[in-house]
Amino acid sequence: MSGPFFLNELGVVCAIGNARAEIGRRLFAGESGVETTERYTPGRVLPAGSVDSSLPSLQDYPVGMRSRNNQLMLAAAEQLRPAVEAAAARFGAHRVAVVVGTSTSGIGESEHAIRAWIETGRMPSDYAFAQQELNSPAVFLARALDVRGPAYVHSSACSSSAKAMAAAARLLRIGAADAVITGGADSLCAFTVAGFASLNLLSDRRCNPLSVNRNGINIGEAAALFLMTREPATVSLRGWGESSDGHHFSAPDPTGNGARIAIRQSLSRAGIDAGDIDYVNLHGTATPANDAMESAVVHELFGDRVPVSATKPLTGHALGAAGALEAAFCWIAMQDDNARGALPPHIWDGAQDPALPALHAVARGESLGRRPRHSLSNSFAFGGANAALVFGRE
Repeated sequence: MSGPFFLNELGVVCAIGNARAEIGRRLFAGESGVETTERYTPGRVLPAGSVDSSLPSLQDYPVGMRSRNNQLMLAAAEQLRPAVEAAAARFGAHRVAVVVGTSTSGIGESEHAIRAWIETGRMPSDYAFAQQELNSPAVFLARALDVRGPAYVHSSACSSSAKAMAAAARLLRIGAADAVITGGADSLCAFTVAGFASLNLLSDRRCNPLSVNRNGINIGEAAALFLMTREPATVSLRGWGESSDGHHFSAPDPTGNGARIAIRQSLSRAGIDAGDIDYVNLHGTATPANDAMESAVVHELFGDRVPVSATKPLTGHALGAAGALEAAFCWIAMQDDNARGALPPHIWDGAQDPALPALHAVARGESLGRRPRHSLSNSFAFGGANAALVFGRE
């Protein structure tokens, strides 16, 4: 069954809000939710994109499903619940699938449990190893939303949820489901932050993508979920591209070959040319290597015409949830209520790195003057696991 594959509904929670209207307002205004904290690095103050709103309780679920990651998932899923229930009634619960991405799952709960074991010699009674199993978010969502189609997790670091959305479209294409809950979630914890610190990738300031002064990333947390079906809606996933360049376990291929392949595949599958893209959401981590690679590839394919922005200075890098979160920003920008075509601004110090090709970075308040028709979102991960998604306005 061919596409397009429509993104009928969105649920999202991140550092700039826990409701679509609030997130849209702060997104277009360029209001950052990244704030300094010692919560994840005692003794070292670092910027982070934390979700500080209250999250749903999981006390009615088995211990193995109780994690902050699943709380974030449920906060986003509750925004989808009416649409999911309608889809299950229409197609049957066994025809509604779950395909989501994560890189952390419940590792934060294991972190707390190990600390307790060191201090007391016993694991906490409210801990179960199942909390950190990578498939936990899919199993949990299927139970929470009472659906019984295929349910699984894609985990490829920072491209996890972008690849999950491509996998969701494939399920619809082969007829294995009629509706798919897709997206992803990742939660902040000391373990994750320490891992990036060990690679010298963290900035002690708000991240500054494309700038000559960029010096690393800020970590964030989020959940973003879509209900994807073949039933028409305003925005669809028109194309996707994936590649694995295998250049290095944590550094991108400086030639950008894998990124280039993924972007070209996404355009080809969407049946459009580079000139049809109205906006590009950059992976934009603000590390020296990522920004050099990505800006070169984007400039090669799109020149300096297309407006681009990296939204991680607003939310932090949400890791396995980043692809779905940034897809959500594209989706919000393409809705009917954005008649003037406001775009997410590129928040930085404006100090263009002369070693990088100049791109058209979106200024605060900039708009297209019309709704975007096609948007591209890039996600590049450790190990060269690259993904690019093209969204179209129907």
